[in-house]
Amino acid sequence: MPTLTSDVLARTDWTERMRAHAERADALTAGRRRRAARAETHPVDDFLYTYYSYKPSLLRRWHPGRDVRLADAADAPHIAWRWYRVDRDAVIADAEAFLTEKAPLVRAIRGILSSTLGRTGSYGCFGLHEWAMVYRDGETRHPVPLRLGGDGTDAVVEAHDLRCTHIDAFRFFTPEATPRNRFTPTRETQAQNEQPGCLHAGMDLYKWAVKLGPLVPGELLLDAFVLARDIRELDMRASPYDLSDWGYSPVPIETPAGKAEYVAGQRRFNERSQPIRARLLALIDVARENENVKTLDPLSGEGHSRRSERMTPMSTNDTPTTPDLERLVGGEQDGLPPAPMGAPDDVDTIAPEARFHAPRGGDLEVDDASDT
Repeated sequence: MPTLTSDVLARTDWTERMRAHAERADALTAGRRRRAARAETHPVDDFLYTYYSYKPSLLRRWHPGRDVRLADAADAPHIAWRWYRVDRDAVIADAEAFLTEKAPLVRAIRGILSSTLGRTGSYGCFGLHEWAMVYRDGETRHPVPLRLGGDGTDAVVEAHDLRCTHIDAFRFFTPEATPRNRFTPTRETQAQNEQPGCLHAGMDLYKWAVKLGPLVPGELLLDAFVLARDIRELDMRASPYDLSDWGYSPVPIETPAGKAEYVAGQRRFNERSQPIRARLLALIDVARENENVKTLDPLSGEGHSRRSERMTPMSTNDTPTTPDLERLVGGEQDGLPPAPMGAPDDVDTIAPEARFHAPRGGDLEVDDASDT
């Protein structure tokens, strides 16, 4: 069972960590900020700012994390942020307030994280999501040409067994591609379908880190962002688009060699994503076990506060079915505002583009036993 571990950071420590975090965030977002100033776009890197709709300024904010007290912090910026409280001369994240207000959100995130963490990765999709999104469609989703042209792209889709299990990929398939998919993922079944070999499940760790706000240390947030950035590169290199003018060589998943390269990338990202997933889950569980959490029913919104009661433990089949589920955990590209960060509301609310991925087929045999 999780236990409370409270740390105190001296002023010199937390000011240095805050400075180092801002410096790292600025380096990671420098390209995006330069392009924004020139009204330029990038077909790969911009995804992390448009699909997830979080500004570079959000990444710059440093949270110390759950149960970390900032000593001698009368002038700390966190004092003005939502979900922080002052305790004499110290500042600490108010996990109880956050969990009380965000109980349905945290339950949903926990269900997805825990079920994904407990599964073996599946590696039979070969990244055909973007292919299915332009199948028999005269329009492309990015302002770059198709590597094999329209007919060649359609032929690749028709030669493969689509196995997309990720809702935020499947819902952007063209009408002609949808019935070709082996599964029909929904938001309500997301926790049952997610698996750690999926590139999109890995990228979504960045979204969960943002939505968990003050519970998540800034360093972990940036680690999740870096993971999502690296995954996105493979994601697009394996897509049907010709990105050679942007400096990206293709991963030709229509060939055995391309499939092998893609699967090797999936395995590496699985190894990187699982520790981050485990840390996010632990932050939720420790906070829930040690705070006086107001238990909210995800359907009615009714609740009460009692230290002996906590949010109901969530099984892999326990994602709440509610009209608000899409708002809570869905993709940001629908124009939904990001989850509050525990800071003033100046985060981006851009209605972005959209996309995600996963499917399968071909003549390369790989370990995909969990696809059954």
